[in-house]
Amino acid sequence: MSTLAKELEHLKNHVTYPADRNGVLSACNAMMDVPQDDKDWLSRTLPEGQYHGPDEVLKAVLKRL
Repeated sequence: MSTLAKELEHLKNHVTYPADRNGVLSACNAMMDVPQDDKDWLSRTLPEGQYHGPDEVLKAVLKRL
């Protein structure tokens, strides 16, 4: 499984929604199999907000690219 697929799976199954930015980042930081570089990138890229599901997290990140 690719790293991206694994991380999307984490967003779907390991983040408790609704979650604010800090909640998403905390859940991601607790995932030991996510590379630190990916955690750092998400921290720099994910805007403040309230997220009701993984699709909202992805949309917010894609807007910043």
